[in-house]
Amino acid sequence: MCAMGSYAKSEDSSDEQQLEQQQKVQPVVRTGAELLCSLLLEAGVDVLFGYPGGAVLPIYDALYDSPLRHILTRHEQGAVHAAEGYARVTGKPGVVLTTSGPGATNAVTGIADAFMDSTPLIVLTGQVGTSVIGSDAFQEADIVGITLPITKHNYQVRDIRDLPQVIADAFHIATTGRKGPVLIDLPKDVTAGPASYVPLPQPAPKGYRLPPMPDEVAISQAIEAIRVAKKPLLYVGGGIVNAGASEALIAFAQATRIPVVSTLMGLGGFPADDALFIGMLGMHGTYAANRAITECDVMIAVGVRFDDRVTGKLERFSPHSYKIHIDIDQAEISKIVTVHQSLIGDAREVLASMNRLPCQPDTTAWLATIAAWDAEWPVHVVAALEDGLRPQQVISLLAKATDGQAIVTTEVGQHQMWTALFYPFSRPRQFLTSGGLGTMGYGFPAAIGAQIAAPEHRVICVAGDASFQMNIQELQTVIENKLPIIIAVINNNFMGMVRQWQQFFYERRYAESRISSPDFVKVAEAYGALGLRATTFSEAQDAIAQALQYDGPVIIDFDVEEEENVFPMVPPGKGTDEMTLMWEE
Repeated sequence: MCAMGSYAKSEDSSDEQQLEQQQKVQPVVRTGAELLCSLLLEAGVDVLFGYPGGAVLPIYDALYDSPLRHILTRHEQGAVHAAEGYARVTGKPGVVLTTSGPGATNAVTGIADAFMDSTPLIVLTGQVGTSVIGSDAFQEADIVGITLPITKHNYQVRDIRDLPQVIADAFHIATTGRKGPVLIDLPKDVTAGPASYVPLPQPAPKGYRLPPMPDEVAISQAIEAIRVAKKPLLYVGGGIVNAGASEALIAFAQATRIPVVSTLMGLGGFPADDALFIGMLGMHGTYAANRAITECDVMIAVGVRFDDRVTGKLERFSPHSYKIHIDIDQAEISKIVTVHQSLIGDAREVLASMNRLPCQPDTTAWLATIAAWDAEWPVHVVAALEDGLRPQQVISLLAKATDGQAIVTTEVGQHQMWTALFYPFSRPRQFLTSGGLGTMGYGFPAAIGAQIAAPEHRVICVAGDASFQMNIQELQTVIENKLPIIIAVINNNFMGMVRQWQQFFYERRYAESRISSPDFVKVAEAYGALGLRATTFSEAQDAIAQALQYDGPVIIDFDVEEEENVFPMVPPGKGTDEMTLMWEE
């Protein structure tokens, strides 16, 4: 009996210990804001980017005692772009927190940017109390209505009991299928009101279904079309990166010896130093890439949406090819370009299935033709200046000094295209830029998110003198967080791409495209960063070397040729085979 009693007591003791352990791991939750913080932690969030205000003070009060890391940006647009940078580097959703009214509306540009480029975000916006919603209360804005066209889904939580399921569903929607931003609007009385701990439930969003994998017959038909092709071409985009399909793509291309062209958003998804990589296609694509897309007989389009900057004049876009489109989003199929066969599904899974089937087209002659095109007009050859500095040289110097391994963000404009053409991206999630929306002001805060996501990597933001000033205030965010970002300002005293179009199509009538700027070296010093300037090739070399040795943020002001232009260029209304290789006056 004693032994039995002792055994029973031991068992009870074990149960008590388990109960104590469970109670220890359960967070203390008193308010809706504290429950929110708990749920974010359970969802795997470690950092969020934001800016406080009245409607989110309960949340910020809860953050005061939370292990969640908060990055205070100096503008809500900067917060969203920083979260985009974090998401693009990690593959995890970036999380943003803004107040109501102007705080929420300031985030709209970043939300639209993420939507266009399929970047997963969770955007938490404060809202006025539920009792005054719709009364034009102080700092009220219908952010749910405003963002309806530019989010994958959005919610307004009016009952704290709905919050756990909303958080679970929001993260699921943002990160599965075609990724994108989800907004959750949180009235102040809901986050300030009482709540108790509820664990994060399983996601169960109503009406949300992921597409099934294509059947074996469809995949076999695609493989057969590729097998008999004489001039097959892989045309890949940002979906390769978002799906984590790079390895499967490389395996397929190398096994089949099919050459690869990439969109701007797809750069890094296939290594630039691979002999099968032809380069970027489209308006400022390489000569060989645009010739290849025009003359191929089978096009395998993976994770692309046939954007107008890629296709040019639709009637002339790859007119003779049998088109196979692999994409996660049914809505993209034949939306712009009619395709012959679609394979709806996750790019990584579809390519993995294709890799299991034998497929060896004879591409020997085709590869030789492409090599001849590349030799005829090699984009990487740029004449040096005896006294001065070309922007292409700056990008090449940055690539050489970093062995092509840096994470690079860009703003939007000429410098963006030069970076795409002259920096050899070798891995996915290495190149961060605004593709679909073309957002000036994206690159610098995106670099902040990238550096926080990957502190072990060198992060460089290539900016124009105009676009850098869109969110220049985020220098204080960089300083506060001791982020060793290098900002390479390609300074040509113009809004460069606007000026290029005005030169070509508006008789050099430079209406409001010339821009004056502050002394960026002094701006850097005022914020507490290192400021450098380069006006020649040798000065650029020295400045880059010095910046790479400096333990802290650096701005390098590269004073480059004012009227340098981006070539090749497909003029508006022309096909990809009608490139302008240089401008004749």
